[in-house]
Amino acid sequence: MDAETDRNKQIVRTSIVGILANILLASFKAVIGVLSGSIAITLDAVNNLSDAASSVITIVGTKLAGKPADRKHPFGYGRLEYLSAMIISIIVLYAGVTSLKESVARIIHPKRPDYALLSLIIVAVAVLVKIILGRYVEGVGKRVNSDSLIASGRDATLDSVISASTLLAALIYIASGLSLESWLGAIISVVIIKSGIDMLRDTISEILGERADTQLVVDIKKTVREMDGVRGAYDLVLNNYGPDHYIGSLHIEVPDTCTADQIDELTRKITREIYNKYKVLLTAVSVYSYNTKNPMVIGVRDKIEGIVKKCPNILQMHGFYMDEEEKTIRFDLVVSFEAPDRLEAFNSALEKVRKEYPGYTVTAAIDADFSEI
Repeated sequence: MDAETDRNKQIVRTSIVGILANILLASFKAVIGVLSGSIAITLDAVNNLSDAASSVITIVGTKLAGKPADRKHPFGYGRLEYLSAMIISIIVLYAGVTSLKESVARIIHPKRPDYALLSLIIVAVAVLVKIILGRYVEGVGKRVNSDSLIASGRDATLDSVISASTLLAALIYIASGLSLESWLGAIISVVIIKSGIDMLRDTISEILGERADTQLVVDIKKTVREMDGVRGAYDLVLNNYGPDHYIGSLHIEVPDTCTADQIDELTRKITREIYNKYKVLLTAVSVYSYNTKNPMVIGVRDKIEGIVKKCPNILQMHGFYMDEEEKTIRFDLVVSFEAPDRLEAFNSALEKVRKEYPGYTVTAAIDADFSEI
């Protein structure tokens, strides 16, 4: 069994546990809510049903995301997991808005609840079940890197707090006759809405494309730099096509004495090593050459690097090469996303270099700090 198949089976198995637990809890709470007239417990039951629906969506999303790549989607269907997480977020948000509307209606037209001891015992048991379920589901989600499971697990943990709140309100009512049902329902609804918004925002961020994990970037560049013949690794771009499914590109710096066959062998070796070690497919490994034939160039390179590093928002210079015969200098500049105007920052640094070396044709490329560390 390969790693992806095992991962999908764990997600489906965990989701099934969540469905069964939530349906059971929803059934008991619905009966208790109707018999006691408790709006908070009834809303809690509805919330459990939405959790069960979320688990169903997680299973469907995982199955669809596991489809092999085809002509229409050559990078696979992994991003469908993010869409399933988005749907779960929308369900949670909708449940929160609906319950808030119902709670406000009960505040305006109050109805006093009638609790029984059995009802309170079932709610107390539900709190424990949700705590255990939440930790279990979120733990599996983190282990297999499933946003849908992580969202479901956090939602279950939140539900345990909600159930505990309804239990507390019931005890307060029994002890003092003060009914906080409707107000508690409104607070619960606001918490659910916030949870839905947070999950939706996180999912949209991933669909848009987030910066690659820092540790993964560091590890990949370190592995590449340690290979014979490579002096530097730059411009690592990682595109996420689903959890743990990266496709990317990279620039390496090699001596200007390397032949085409040596470069071909080296880039193929890098591609194999990075995939075997990190399961990242590098579809392109581009090459910068650095001067080895003229010692004077090293001094020029250090001087130019000193010039550009003093310029605001210039993070890095790489890909430097100087041709003394052709009187040309070329390099790349990484410009920070924090710059008010990235192009202006780039042009300003380039102009300072050109003033320092008027006898040379100085060209440069602007790079973004996709993953520069």
